[in-house]
Amino acid sequence: MEETISNIPEDKVFDLVVVGGGAAGLMAAGTAARDGRSVLLIEKMEKTARKVNITGKGRCNLTNMCPPEEFLGKVRANADFFAHSFKTFTPNATCHFFKKQGVKLEEEAGRRIFPKGGKAYEISDALRWWCSDHGVVVMLNTKVEQILTAAGRTYGVMYTNKRGFRRKAEGRAVLISTGGASYPATGSTGDGYRLASEVGHTIVPVRPSLVALRSDHPKMKDLIGLRLKNIRASLSVDGEEAASEFGEIEFSTRGIDGPVILRMSRAAVDAVIDEKKVEVALDLKPALNEDTLRARIARELEELDPQAFAIELLRKMLPRNLVYFVADSAGVHPKTYAAKLSGEDIGRLIAAMKRVVFPIVDYGPWEQAIVTAGGVSTDEVDPETLQSRVIKGLYFAGEVLDLDADTGGYNLQIAFSTGRLAAQMK
Repeated sequence: MEETISNIPEDKVFDLVVVGGGAAGLMAAGTAARDGRSVLLIEKMEKTARKVNITGKGRCNLTNMCPPEEFLGKVRANADFFAHSFKTFTPNATCHFFKKQGVKLEEEAGRRIFPKGGKAYEISDALRWWCSDHGVVVMLNTKVEQILTAAGRTYGVMYTNKRGFRRKAEGRAVLISTGGASYPATGSTGDGYRLASEVGHTIVPVRPSLVALRSDHPKMKDLIGLRLKNIRASLSVDGEEAASEFGEIEFSTRGIDGPVILRMSRAAVDAVIDEKKVEVALDLKPALNEDTLRARIARELEELDPQAFAIELLRKMLPRNLVYFVADSAGVHPKTYAAKLSGEDIGRLIAAMKRVVFPIVDYGPWEQAIVTAGGVSTDEVDPETLQSRVIKGLYFAGEVLDLDADTGGYNLQIAFSTGRLAAQMK
């Protein structure tokens, strides 16, 4: 599928050298080659697009069809910078591109787009074939060590090949699309930050984003395996609400996880790093206010056997894993007769269902983070071309930039849009 080589003729000068063969790098390499340019793509792993293959739990949520304003609102950093790339290559364009490559797509809840076959490799294979069809030359198991520059312009890269020898690859332009630091096993180990920094670029401090949050709540272990739908979660930092989301969460060995938590994790991670007090509060019955919930409890009590315990009341209202958890939080003994629950007892049960607080003390490691927050400062990159303002002929695309967004197909679209624009080499 990929035309791979181990060494380059000394007199060969490529129009574009792409460093990193992920979603952004493959899109850029294929685009430039399609436009008639000679392209060398260098990937340090044994195969390109490894991270693409694990996105969306192996199904690859490649974009999102929400309105443009809503989409840009999901970009958590430098949305204005990304706007030009987005306009150049939209979600509609992404869908058209992959359909043209023979990938059937389907839209799911939340306007998310997936390959109809449900396999991420359909997307990565389509990108590889496209690059191959247009003559992109690929070097695998090859690590770029340095961006070569002279008089404020790049002229190629130094790399170490799979046999451990250092060599030079010359190019009229170089694109850094090495990804971030999340999922390092796929090859994203932050190499691009070092390469950019060495030629004078500022790196906004990187940290995990779209990552599970860890709590020291004493009952956390009792909740592992629990998945909750249609709940409201609120994030507070030093007592002030910082975010509120509605949807699904889950408890796992990683911590508190799921779409709602992932969307709030960027703000939570930043606050934890700054050593602020961070809490996540869950409303287990967001559709019911306290009065409505009290009336619901009264109806359930009427239907219960007079000898039923409080725990049986809670079983009618909550998932199994939460029954003892809520009773304990409310200070109600589970073996109390339900008929003997006082108004104060019921008030405490309602309070426990409407606000369960988890102190957040840490977050998941890079190995579990879906994307990276931070990266190459967009202040030093031209948004209309993605060319460096520091080094002429040097371009950036994808997660290596200080761009990140919510879960839901937004981050892959950032990769495709920026890769497409950078490849125009304006």
